[in-house]
Amino acid sequence: MEKMSAKKKIFIIFAALVIIGASFSIGAAFGYSRRAEIEKIPWISGKVQPNDVTVDFEPFWKVWRLVEDKYGLPEKVDRQEMVWGAINGLLKPLDDPYTTFFPPVQKELFESGVRGNFGGVGMEVSIKDGFLTVVAPLKGTPAFAAGIKTGDKILKIEDKETTNMTVEEAVTLIRGPKGTPVNLTIISEGEDKPRVLSVVRDTIQIPVLETEKIGSDVFVIRLHNFSERSAFEFQKALRDFVFSNADKLVIDLRGNPGGYLESAVDMASWFLEVGKPVLREKYRDGSENVHKSKGYNAFPNFPLVILVDGGSASASEILAGALHDNGKAKLVGEKTFGKGSVQEVVPITGDTSLKITIARWLTPNGVDITKAGIKPDFEVKMTSEDLKQKKDPQMDKALEILKGWPKQ
Repeated sequence: MEKMSAKKKIFIIFAALVIIGASFSIGAAFGYSRRAEIEKIPWISGKVQPNDVTVDFEPFWKVWRLVEDKYGLPEKVDRQEMVWGAINGLLKPLDDPYTTFFPPVQKELFESGVRGNFGGVGMEVSIKDGFLTVVAPLKGTPAFAAGIKTGDKILKIEDKETTNMTVEEAVTLIRGPKGTPVNLTIISEGEDKPRVLSVVRDTIQIPVLETEKIGSDVFVIRLHNFSERSAFEFQKALRDFVFSNADKLVIDLRGNPGGYLESAVDMASWFLEVGKPVLREKYRDGSENVHKSKGYNAFPNFPLVILVDGGSASASEILAGALHDNGKAKLVGEKTFGKGSVQEVVPITGDTSLKITIARWLTPNGVDITKAGIKPDFEVKMTSEDLKQKKDPQMDKALEILKGWPKQ
């Protein structure tokens, strides 16, 4: 009986151990199934999750794990590209074409564009009303020679539709080796059918400005961009204006897609007293940073007309808005593009970066450029017929205003 009792005790202990082990296994399996989805992907680093409990990341990581475990074409799974795509997806709901993530290739293209020397066709593009839109072709470039105009919508690049394409993706496709063609399917305002243009790429040296004297008293500065060199070149042009003996000035900002904010502030300072507002930056918390004139004020009361159109964007709108709101210039032409936001480029990794909108620009009188653009004092359209006949009714209006200054 004692032996039987000992055997029974051993059996009971063994059975208990089995039950405990099974319970542990079941518990472990249940616990594993209840883990956060990110913890089920063992190779991922940087698993620190945000403290914001109102955002549920579980669906994202569950989809990621299911792709890892079940996707039937595993050779197409590129984990790093999935990360880049996820970041772009994160930015898309912002509906801001100027907030953009740059993977390695796009980062290099962006930086080459900022340097002002790159291979391409020579036009500024943006997303407007859901379409990839030409802000302005740069004068003297293949795009300009091909007849591409401000406001043209690019429907295809080669055989790829631009719907849902970011600006950076479009730029990547448009740029390429010098001497090679790129086919662009374009539709212009007022046209029923798109057309395909084959534009041969070239090394693009972004021009700065040109000057011209009209008659005996009007000096024209045609400013093509706001690059690092623009403020210096503008100063030289103003010196030429003084030596020309003209006493009236036209600044032509048509087709100028903008550039450096500092250049616009410097240029405005030649016409404004020290401390006068050039623009206001409004941040997400409602605070404002006012950029003020440096007070060169060398031309305080000269008759001045600024020409603008739908291709005048960014820094062009800052300069035009500053001189208009401070009562220094009349604006002639068409409503400006409406690019009035401030971006900052933030490094993400060694070879990637994020260009993110951090504020919006307002003119000194508080006009929100992004929402409305800037409406000229004298609205004058430039038609395709005017272009064919090489007429310039906008310049004609500017000369008319200057002739009657300051009556108008």
